[in-house]
Amino acid sequence: MAFSNRKLIAGICASAIATVAVVGAGNHWARGQALFQESPKEIIDEVWQVVDRNYVDSVGTFDRNKWRQLRREYLARNYKTREEAYSAVKEMLKTLGDPYTRFMDPDEFKDMQIDTSGELTGVGIQLSQDPDTKELIVVSPIEGSPAAAAGIRSRDVIVKIDQKTTQGMSSDEAVKLIRGPVGSKITLTIRREKETIAFPIVRERIEIHSVSARVQESPTGPVGYIRLRQFSANSAPEMRQAIKDLEAKNVKGYVLDLRSNPGGLLYASIDIARMWLPKGVIVSTKDRSGISEQASANNRALTDKPLVVLVDGGSASASEILSGALQDNNRAVLIGSKTFGKGLVQSVRPLGDGSGLAVTIAKYLTPSGRDINKQGIEPNIVAELTDAQREDLSKNQDQIGTASDPQFQSALKVLTQQIATASNK
Repeated sequence: MAFSNRKLIAGICASAIATVAVVGAGNHWARGQALFQESPKEIIDEVWQVVDRNYVDSVGTFDRNKWRQLRREYLARNYKTREEAYSAVKEMLKTLGDPYTRFMDPDEFKDMQIDTSGELTGVGIQLSQDPDTKELIVVSPIEGSPAAAAGIRSRDVIVKIDQKTTQGMSSDEAVKLIRGPVGSKITLTIRREKETIAFPIVRERIEIHSVSARVQESPTGPVGYIRLRQFSANSAPEMRQAIKDLEAKNVKGYVLDLRSNPGGLLYASIDIARMWLPKGVIVSTKDRSGISEQASANNRALTDKPLVVLVDGGSASASEILSGALQDNNRAVLIGSKTFGKGLVQSVRPLGDGSGLAVTIAKYLTPSGRDINKQGIEPNIVAELTDAQREDLSKNQDQIGTASDPQFQSALKVLTQQIATASNK
């Protein structure tokens, strides 16, 4: 079965920047708001119904009988305010043990929608809650952001936000604390292996450009370097234009950089995969009923020239869909380090009073059937950075994709070999 509604399914990473698809708006909102005004219990039952119909258990602990019992317990309570109802919803969802299924109050939901516009105010990090330890993990700092300039890295564990411990804190709660007015200060205390470091950071307004591209000279002629930072609504059009511009400059091959890309819209990853793949499966998803939907290439690839893809531990979700599709179809060589390992799909839904719910509705598989959740994708060629190299690139973002970037140099070397081989055929 092909994907039937590209707005319905969004692959997201629970984060400070969550790029999502919103479904079910319109009259549903007005009806739900009227019901909510009658009783705060309506929002609890609305959330319960969505989870009961659609939730896919990614941790193996979902008990339908207990879930039904929870509904009776929470609807038997009296709620005087909507804040009390919101607390009850979050408490109820916490029993699922799934950090990606989460409730957002109206302000949090608005923030999520603002994020998709490509601009935000804060320090510029993507967060994820570890499903086992419940710790707040940095998926990646945004390139050029205050967090990146300060030296925050992928896989850092945030233990304090200013003086407030993050123990038991959700990613949405952390986002509320981290965001703030431009020019205000915040201190993030992180744990990196056995070391604890405090990073004082000044908040800024951050513009997020999904795609940047340029021509790079190589021993075999000009090649195209494309950096994709996230999968937003604008990513596919920007990628299409970048490839067309580089093709017009007669590049011989491409390096596609997905490092520190936390993911985003599922359909954006599919659209971009089709620009590189002439044929073959891109991704399949499986819902709780075992029903699979499959997305495939459509013979509309923009180029068939040699391709190398850079990945690392900050490459998550939609990045893993794209890199997995290119690897399994033998379209690209993956270079770098193992990816993040987030193989779940969420649907983000508006609720009756303007709040929202992100619920895990499926898991995705690469074309060869790999379930990479918690496992990640291993690159074809491992090229690790030392701590010193990673620190240097984090603080000097303009060196990414240059001679000062060891992983890029490894990619360029492999691409040069591929171009030479292709020219001899």
